[in-house]
Amino acid sequence: MSQEMEDGQRAFSTFRVLNGDANITERDQLFRNMAQLYSYVSDRCDDEQVAQYDEVLCQLAELVEVEARTHVAKLLAPLERAPGNVVNKLANDEIEVAQPLLEFSNVLSDDDLIDIVSTRSEAHRVAIAGRPTVPERVGEAIVEHGGSPSVVRLAANKQAELTPATVERLVVRASTDTALASNLRGRTDIDWNSLRTQISDANQKVLETLGDSRAVDPVTAGKVSAVVYNRMRNAVGFSSHDWKVAYNQVKALADRQQLDERALLRFVRFGYGHHAAAALTVMLRVQPEVMVKWLAAQDYVAITVALRAMGVSPDLFEALISVMPWRDMPTDADKTNVRTRFEALTTEEAQGIFELWRTHAFRRRTTGEERVA
Repeated sequence: MSQEMEDGQRAFSTFRVLNGDANITERDQLFRNMAQLYSYVSDRCDDEQVAQYDEVLCQLAELVEVEARTHVAKLLAPLERAPGNVVNKLANDEIEVAQPLLEFSNVLSDDDLIDIVSTRSEAHRVAIAGRPTVPERVGEAIVEHGGSPSVVRLAANKQAELTPATVERLVVRASTDTALASNLRGRTDIDWNSLRTQISDANQKVLETLGDSRAVDPVTAGKVSAVVYNRMRNAVGFSSHDWKVAYNQVKALADRQQLDERALLRFVRFGYGHHAAAALTVMLRVQPEVMVKWLAAQDYVAITVALRAMGVSPDLFEALISVMPWRDMPTDADKTNVRTRFEALTTEEAQGIFELWRTHAFRRRTTGEERVA
Protein backbone atom coordinates (compact mmCIF):
# COMPACT_ATOMS: atom_id res chain seq x y z
CA MET A 1 0.00 0.00 0.00
CA SER A 2 2.81 2.43 0.83
CA GLN A 3 4.38 1.72 -2.56
CA GLU A 4 1.10 2.51 -4.31
CA MET A 5 0.82 5.77 -2.38
CA GLU A 6 4.38 6.67 -3.31
CA ASP A 7 3.69 5.93 -6.98
CA GLY A 8 0.52 7.99 -6.81
CA GLN A 9 2.34 10.93 -5.26
CA ARG A 10 5.03 10.72 -7.93
CA ALA A 11 2.42 10.66 -10.70
CA PHE A 12 0.57 13.60 -9.10
CA SER A 13 3.86 15.50 -8.87
CA THR A 14 4.54 14.87 -12.56
CA PHE A 15 1.00 15.99 -13.43
CA ARG A 16 1.49 19.20 -11.46
CA VAL A 17 4.79 19.90 -13.21
CA LEU A 18 3.37 19.38 -16.71
CA ASN A 19 0.48 21.70 -15.92
CA GLY A 20 2.84 24.40 -14.72
CA ASP A 21 1.72 24.22 -11.10
CA ALA A 22 5.05 23.11 -9.65
CA ASN A 23 7.92 25.34 -8.63
CA ILE A 24 10.92 25.79 -10.87
CA THR A 25 13.05 23.34 -8.89
CA GLU A 26 10.54 20.52 -9.41
CA ARG A 27 10.32 21.28 -13.12
CA ASP A 28 14.06 21.35 -13.60
CA GLN A 29 14.56 18.13 -11.67
CA LEU A 30 11.90 16.26 -13.61
CA PHE A 31 13.32 17.51 -16.92
CA ARG A 32 16.85 16.41 -16.00
CA ASN A 33 15.69 13.06 -14.61
CA MET A 34 13.60 12.18 -17.65
CA ALA A 35 16.43 13.02 -20.03
CA GLN A 36 18.88 11.04 -17.90
CA LEU A 37 16.55 8.05 -17.89
CA TYR A 38 16.08 8.27 -21.64
CA SER A 39 19.84 8.36 -22.17
CA TYR A 40 20.05 5.04 -20.31
CA VAL A 41 17.30 3.28 -22.29
CA SER A 42 17.36 5.02 -25.70
CA ASP A 43 18.77 1.98 -27.49
CA ARG A 44 15.90 -0.17 -26.21
CA CYS A 45 12.95 2.18 -26.80
CA ASP A 46 10.44 1.49 -29.56
CA ASP A 47 8.93 4.30 -31.64
CA GLU A 48 5.93 4.75 -29.33
CA GLN A 49 8.14 5.09 -26.26
CA VAL A 50 10.40 7.58 -28.03
CA ALA A 51 7.33 9.61 -28.97
CA GLN A 52 6.18 9.68 -25.34
CA TYR A 53 9.56 10.91 -24.11
CA ASP A 54 9.62 13.44 -26.94
CA GLU A 55 6.23 14.90 -26.06
CA VAL A 56 6.96 15.27 -22.34
CA LEU A 57 10.48 16.63 -22.81
CA CYS A 58 9.16 19.23 -25.27
CA GLN A 59 6.53 20.34 -22.75
CA LEU A 60 9.07 20.57 -19.95
CA ALA A 61 11.55 22.48 -22.12
CA GLU A 62 9.00 25.32 -22.16
CA LEU A 63 8.88 25.42 -18.35
CA VAL A 64 12.54 25.24 -17.24
CA GLU A 65 15.49 27.59 -17.04
CA VAL A 66 18.42 27.71 -19.44
CA GLU A 67 20.71 25.71 -17.12
CA ALA A 68 18.37 22.72 -17.20
CA ARG A 69 17.96 22.95 -20.98
CA THR A 70 21.74 23.07 -21.38
CA HIS A 71 22.14 20.01 -19.16
CA VAL A 72 19.59 18.05 -21.17
CA ALA A 73 21.11 19.13 -24.50
CA LYS A 74 24.45 17.70 -23.36
CA LEU A 75 22.76 14.42 -22.45
CA LEU A 76 21.01 14.14 -25.82
CA ALA A 77 23.90 15.27 -28.04
CA PRO A 78 25.84 11.96 -28.17
CA LEU A 79 22.78 9.69 -28.53
CA GLU A 80 22.33 7.90 -31.83
CA ARG A 81 18.56 7.78 -31.37
CA ALA A 82 17.25 10.89 -29.68
CA PRO A 83 13.67 12.27 -29.86
CA GLY A 84 13.45 14.41 -32.99
CA ASN A 85 11.22 17.21 -31.75
CA VAL A 86 13.05 18.04 -28.54
CA VAL A 87 16.47 17.83 -30.24
CA ASN A 88 15.34 20.25 -32.94
CA LYS A 89 13.78 22.53 -30.32
CA LEU A 90 16.94 22.70 -28.21
CA ALA A 91 19.18 23.07 -31.26
CA ASN A 92 17.28 26.26 -32.08
CA ASP A 93 17.58 27.53 -28.49
CA GLU A 94 20.11 30.01 -27.09
CA ILE A 95 23.65 29.12 -28.08
CA GLU A 96 24.70 27.77 -24.66
CA VAL A 97 21.82 25.28 -24.93
CA ALA A 98 22.18 24.56 -28.65
CA GLN A 99 25.98 24.25 -28.90
CA PRO A 100 26.50 20.59 -27.89
CA LEU A 101 23.76 19.48 -30.26
CA LEU A 102 24.99 21.65 -33.11
CA GLU A 103 28.53 20.35 -32.70
CA PHE A 104 27.89 16.65 -32.10
CA SER A 105 24.32 15.43 -32.63
CA ASN A 106 23.91 13.08 -35.58
CA VAL A 107 20.15 13.31 -35.21
CA LEU A 108 20.14 16.74 -36.87
CA SER A 109 19.83 16.36 -40.63
CA ASP A 110 21.45 18.58 -43.25
CA ASP A 111 18.13 20.38 -43.72
CA ASP A 112 17.87 21.01 -39.97
CA LEU A 113 21.38 22.47 -39.89
CA ILE A 114 20.80 24.61 -42.99
CA ASP A 115 17.64 26.04 -41.45
CA ILE A 116 19.55 26.93 -38.27
CA VAL A 117 22.40 28.45 -40.29
CA SER A 118 19.96 30.72 -42.12
CA THR A 119 17.81 31.77 -39.17
CA ARG A 120 19.90 31.71 -36.00
CA SER A 121 22.98 33.60 -34.76
CA GLU A 122 26.59 33.66 -35.92
CA ALA A 123 27.48 31.67 -32.80
CA HIS A 124 25.15 28.89 -34.01
CA ARG A 125 26.92 28.94 -37.38
CA VAL A 126 30.35 28.76 -35.72
CA ALA A 127 29.26 25.66 -33.80
CA ILE A 128 27.98 23.97 -36.96
CA ALA A 129 31.13 24.87 -38.90
CA GLY A 130 33.18 22.83 -36.42
CA ARG A 131 31.17 19.59 -36.66
CA PRO A 132 33.15 16.38 -37.23
CA THR A 133 31.57 16.28 -40.70
CA VAL A 134 30.14 19.26 -42.56
CA PRO A 135 28.36 18.18 -45.77
CA GLU A 136 28.61 20.29 -48.93
CA ARG A 137 25.13 21.81 -48.68
CA VAL A 138 25.67 22.87 -45.07
CA GLY A 139 29.03 24.43 -45.99
CA GLU A 140 27.38 26.35 -48.82
CA ALA A 141 24.79 27.74 -46.39
CA ILE A 142 27.48 28.84 -43.92
CA VAL A 143 29.39 30.70 -46.64
CA GLU A 144 26.15 32.32 -47.83
CA HIS A 145 24.87 33.46 -44.43
CA GLY A 146 27.93 33.43 -42.16
CA GLY A 147 30.26 36.12 -40.94
CA SER A 148 34.03 35.84 -40.66
CA PRO A 149 34.13 33.63 -37.51
CA SER A 150 31.97 30.84 -38.95
CA VAL A 151 33.51 30.98 -42.43
CA VAL A 152 37.06 30.93 -41.03
CA ARG A 153 36.21 27.92 -38.86
CA LEU A 154 34.63 26.16 -41.84
CA ALA A 155 37.78 26.62 -43.93
CA ALA A 156 39.91 25.32 -41.05
CA ASN A 157 37.76 22.20 -40.69
CA LYS A 158 39.48 19.55 -42.83
CA GLN A 159 36.33 17.41 -42.64
CA ALA A 160 34.18 20.12 -44.21
CA GLU A 161 33.24 19.20 -47.77
CA LEU A 162 33.58 22.20 -50.09
CA THR A 163 32.24 22.37 -53.63
CA PRO A 164 34.19 24.33 -56.29
CA ALA A 165 31.51 27.05 -56.16
CA THR A 166 31.91 27.31 -52.38
CA VAL A 167 35.69 27.46 -52.66
CA GLU A 168 35.42 30.24 -55.24
CA ARG A 169 33.28 32.29 -52.84
CA LEU A 170 35.79 31.62 -50.06
CA VAL A 171 38.64 32.78 -52.30
CA VAL A 172 36.86 36.09 -52.92
CA ARG A 173 36.32 36.62 -49.19
CA ALA A 174 39.91 35.61 -48.46
CA SER A 175 41.18 38.68 -50.32
CA THR A 176 40.07 40.79 -47.34
CA ASP A 177 40.33 38.18 -44.57
CA THR A 178 43.85 37.04 -43.68
CA ALA A 179 42.68 34.29 -41.30
CA LEU A 180 40.49 32.81 -43.99
CA ALA A 181 43.31 33.04 -46.54
CA SER A 182 45.64 31.20 -44.17
CA ASN A 183 43.14 28.39 -43.59
CA LEU A 184 42.51 27.99 -47.32
CA ARG A 185 46.24 27.68 -47.96
CA GLY A 186 46.37 24.79 -45.52
CA ARG A 187 43.76 22.67 -47.32
CA THR A 188 45.24 19.85 -49.41
CA ASP A 189 41.87 18.52 -50.59
CA ILE A 190 41.24 21.42 -52.98
CA ASP A 191 42.31 20.91 -56.59
CA TRP A 192 43.60 24.42 -57.16
CA ASN A 193 44.72 23.79 -60.76
CA SER A 194 41.25 22.58 -61.69
CA LEU A 195 39.70 25.49 -59.82
CA ARG A 196 41.66 27.97 -61.91
CA THR A 197 39.98 26.68 -65.05
CA GLN A 198 36.50 27.01 -63.54
CA ILE A 199 36.42 30.40 -61.84
CA SER A 200 35.86 33.74 -63.52
CA ASP A 201 38.71 35.93 -64.83
CA ALA A 202 37.91 38.51 -62.16
CA ASN A 203 38.49 35.95 -59.44
CA GLN A 204 41.66 34.58 -61.02
CA LYS A 205 43.57 37.59 -59.70
CA VAL A 206 42.06 37.13 -56.26
CA LEU A 207 43.21 33.51 -56.29
CA GLU A 208 46.75 34.60 -57.12
CA THR A 209 46.83 36.75 -53.97
CA LEU A 210 46.74 33.60 -51.85
CA GLY A 211 50.43 33.21 -52.62
CA ASP A 212 52.90 31.14 -54.59
CA SER A 213 52.11 28.09 -52.48
CA ARG A 214 49.08 27.62 -54.70
CA ALA A 215 51.31 26.21 -57.44
CA VAL A 216 50.59 22.48 -57.22
CA ASP A 217 53.43 20.06 -57.97
CA PRO A 218 52.77 16.59 -59.47
CA VAL A 219 53.07 14.86 -56.08
CA THR A 220 50.51 17.16 -54.48
CA ALA A 221 48.29 16.84 -57.54
CA GLY A 222 48.39 13.08 -57.11
CA LYS A 223 47.31 13.41 -53.49
CA VAL A 224 44.47 15.71 -54.52
CA SER A 225 43.35 13.23 -57.16
CA ALA A 226 43.42 10.45 -54.56
CA VAL A 227 41.24 12.49 -52.21
CA VAL A 228 38.75 13.19 -55.00
CA TYR A 229 38.75 9.51 -56.01
CA ASN A 230 38.18 8.36 -52.43
CA ARG A 231 35.23 10.73 -52.06
CA MET A 232 33.72 9.41 -55.28
CA ARG A 233 34.31 5.83 -54.17
CA ASN A 234 32.77 6.47 -50.76
CA ALA A 235 29.70 7.94 -52.42
CA VAL A 236 29.11 4.60 -54.17
CA GLY A 237 27.98 1.49 -52.32
CA PHE A 238 26.79 0.81 -48.82
CA SER A 239 28.45 2.26 -45.71
CA SER A 240 27.39 0.93 -42.31
CA HIS A 241 28.33 4.25 -40.65
CA ASP A 242 26.38 6.33 -43.17
CA TRP A 243 23.44 3.95 -42.84
CA LYS A 244 23.33 4.27 -39.06
CA VAL A 245 23.46 8.08 -39.22
CA ALA A 246 20.86 8.26 -42.00
CA TYR A 247 18.49 5.84 -40.28
CA ASN A 248 18.52 7.79 -37.00
CA GLN A 249 18.03 11.10 -38.82
CA VAL A 250 15.10 9.64 -40.73
CA LYS A 251 13.56 8.34 -37.48
CA ALA A 252 13.90 11.84 -36.02
CA LEU A 253 12.19 13.21 -39.12
CA ALA A 254 9.37 10.73 -38.55
CA ASP A 255 9.14 11.88 -34.92
CA ARG A 256 8.32 15.33 -36.29
CA GLN A 257 5.75 13.93 -38.77
CA GLN A 258 7.85 15.16 -41.70
CA LEU A 259 8.67 11.84 -43.36
CA ASP A 260 6.66 11.83 -46.57
CA GLU A 261 7.07 11.82 -50.35
CA ARG A 262 8.48 15.34 -50.27
CA ALA A 263 11.27 14.08 -48.01
CA LEU A 264 11.96 11.25 -50.48
CA LEU A 265 12.12 13.74 -53.34
CA ARG A 266 14.56 15.88 -51.37
CA PHE A 267 16.82 12.90 -50.63
CA VAL A 268 16.82 11.97 -54.32
CA ARG A 269 17.46 15.53 -55.45
CA PHE A 270 20.58 15.85 -53.30
CA GLY A 271 21.81 12.31 -53.84
CA TYR A 272 21.28 11.15 -50.24
CA GLY A 273 21.16 7.45 -51.03
CA HIS A 274 21.42 6.10 -47.48
CA HIS A 275 18.70 8.52 -46.34
CA ALA A 276 16.42 7.45 -49.20
CA ALA A 277 16.86 3.77 -48.29
CA ALA A 278 16.35 4.48 -44.59
CA ALA A 279 13.20 6.50 -45.35
CA LEU A 280 11.78 3.61 -47.38
CA THR A 281 12.56 1.24 -44.50
CA VAL A 282 10.50 3.33 -42.08
CA MET A 283 7.69 4.07 -44.55
CA LEU A 284 7.38 0.40 -45.54
CA ARG A 285 7.55 -0.70 -41.87
CA VAL A 286 10.23 -3.31 -42.50
CA GLN A 287 13.18 -4.10 -40.26
CA PRO A 288 16.42 -2.24 -41.12
CA GLU A 289 18.25 -5.54 -41.65
CA VAL A 290 15.72 -6.44 -44.36
CA MET A 291 16.50 -3.31 -46.37
CA VAL A 292 20.24 -3.84 -45.87
CA LYS A 293 19.87 -7.40 -47.15
CA TRP A 294 18.02 -6.20 -50.25
CA LEU A 295 20.74 -3.66 -50.98
CA ALA A 296 23.57 -6.15 -50.43
CA ALA A 297 21.90 -8.76 -52.66
CA GLN A 298 21.00 -6.25 -55.41
CA ASP A 299 17.42 -7.46 -54.93
CA TYR A 300 15.71 -5.25 -57.50
CA VAL A 301 12.60 -7.46 -57.47
CA ALA A 302 11.91 -6.89 -53.76
CA ILE A 303 12.45 -3.14 -54.04
CA THR A 304 10.30 -2.97 -57.17
CA VAL A 305 7.38 -4.73 -55.48
CA ALA A 306 7.76 -2.64 -52.30
CA LEU A 307 7.86 0.71 -54.10
CA ARG A 308 4.98 -0.23 -56.39
CA ALA A 309 2.99 -1.18 -53.29
CA MET A 310 3.77 2.27 -51.83
CA GLY A 311 2.29 3.90 -54.92
CA VAL A 312 5.31 6.01 -55.92
CA SER A 313 5.41 7.40 -59.45
CA PRO A 314 7.55 5.73 -62.15
CA ASP A 315 9.90 8.74 -62.24
CA LEU A 316 10.44 8.73 -58.48
CA PHE A 317 10.93 4.95 -58.60
CA GLU A 318 13.64 5.28 -61.24
CA ALA A 319 15.34 8.07 -59.28
CA LEU A 320 15.30 6.00 -56.08
CA ILE A 321 16.79 2.97 -57.86
CA SER A 322 19.58 5.20 -59.17
CA VAL A 323 20.46 6.85 -55.86
CA MET A 324 20.13 4.01 -53.34
CA PRO A 325 23.39 2.60 -51.89
CA TRP A 326 23.47 -0.77 -53.65
CA ARG A 327 26.50 -3.02 -53.38
CA ASP A 328 27.21 -2.18 -57.04
CA MET A 329 25.81 0.74 -58.99
CA PRO A 330 22.90 -0.30 -61.27
CA THR A 331 23.80 -0.30 -64.95
CA ASP A 332 21.66 1.44 -67.57
CA ALA A 333 20.34 -1.99 -68.56
CA ASP A 334 19.43 -2.70 -64.91
CA LYS A 335 17.51 0.57 -64.69
CA THR A 336 15.64 -0.12 -67.91
CA ASN A 337 14.70 -3.63 -66.82
CA VAL A 338 13.47 -2.66 -63.35
CA ARG A 339 11.40 0.23 -64.72
CA THR A 340 9.78 -2.10 -67.26
CA ARG A 341 8.99 -4.55 -64.46
CA PHE A 342 7.68 -1.71 -62.27
CA GLU A 343 5.31 -0.42 -64.95
CA ALA A 344 4.04 -3.94 -65.74
CA LEU A 345 2.98 -4.42 -62.11
CA THR A 346 -0.21 -2.83 -60.79
CA THR A 347 -0.32 -1.23 -57.35
CA GLU A 348 -2.96 -3.74 -56.22
CA GLU A 349 -0.86 -6.71 -57.34
CA ALA A 350 2.21 -5.30 -55.60
CA GLN A 351 0.31 -4.67 -52.37
CA GLY A 352 -0.98 -8.24 -52.38
CA ILE A 353 2.51 -9.68 -52.94
CA PHE A 354 4.08 -7.41 -50.35
CA GLU A 355 1.50 -8.18 -47.65
CA LEU A 356 1.80 -11.89 -48.38
CA TRP A 357 5.57 -11.62 -47.94
CA ARG A 358 5.15 -9.60 -44.73
CA THR A 359 2.77 -12.18 -43.28
CA HIS A 360 5.11 -15.05 -44.20
CA ALA A 361 8.15 -13.24 -42.80
CA PHE A 362 6.35 -12.48 -39.54
CA ARG A 363 5.18 -16.09 -39.18
CA ARG A 364 8.71 -17.36 -39.86
CA ARG A 365 10.20 -14.98 -37.28
CA THR A 366 7.59 -15.99 -34.67
CA THR A 367 8.24 -19.68 -35.27
CA GLY A 368 11.97 -19.14 -34.87
CA GLU A 369 11.45 -17.31 -31.58
CA GLU A 370 9.23 -20.15 -30.31
CA ARG A 371 11.94 -22.67 -31.15
CA VAL A 372 14.50 -20.66 -29.23
CA ALA A 373 12.15 -20.48 -26.26
